[in-house]
Amino acid sequence: EYLIIPKLFVTKIQRQFSAVVKSFWFFFSDLTVFSEEDFDHFSFCHSNMRPTIYLFGDSITEASFADGGWGAALANHFCRTLDVVLRGYSGYNTRWALKVLDRVFPTVGHDGAAAAPPVAKRWPKTLILLITPPPIDEDGRLRHPYVENPSGLPERTNEAAGSFAKACVETAEECGIPVVDLWTRMQQYTDWRKAYLSDGLHLTKEGNKVVFEEVMKKLEERGLSLEKLKADLPLIADIDHHDPLKAFQQ
Repeated sequence: EYLIIPKLFVTKIQRQFSAVVKSFWFFFSDLTVFSEEDFDHFSFCHSNMRPTIYLFGDSITEASFADGGWGAALANHFCRTLDVVLRGYSGYNTRWALKVLDRVFPTVGHDGAAAAPPVAKRWPKTLILLITPPPIDEDGRLRHPYVENPSGLPERTNEAAGSFAKACVETAEECGIPVVDLWTRMQQYTDWRKAYLSDGLHLTKEGNKVVFEEVMKKLEERGLSLEKLKADLPLIADIDHHDPLKAFQQ
């Protein structure tokens, strides 16, 4: 199984990120997982054997299946090889994520998590990918406030988003898992405010494209690519129309 966790926006404390990551390692411990080596030995001839990518996050994740969204792009890219499952919850922060894990990802055996060894050693075939928050366009937030804002100050700042991104990157390094530093990546483009953000916070189609491309780079670095994955059922070109069932018996 593969789990992609875009930022949960409000909380900035690194230990809460660590708690979320370690909890995810536990929640996915009993699920069927496939490593790069497994792809050489398994023939995905049944839909229930498709690997799964779970997207878990806040509003940017929830909107990722909209037209031009990065989640929809992932689902389209891997349409014959794996499933992309959306679990996005607008407005949720990291503290709340810890409270809802067992409802989002039902499992059993919670007592076993108390004395778990390092996550990467216990579940080496489970891949977790973190994504930092994007940068914040403070002027954009003032133009598009959620509620009336008489203070004249943005409710979010790019500095705070940067601190959160730093904590996310440090957590990934601590846990030995990949991370997409969206906050840094987007600001490498001069016109990032207009090009990538629709309201100073949420993503435009171009912003979604950046997320998709960066996520794909990390997945491919871990061997998760169309070249490595097999189709869940035979492709039409591989089916003999005179003896079609033969292809399903291989």
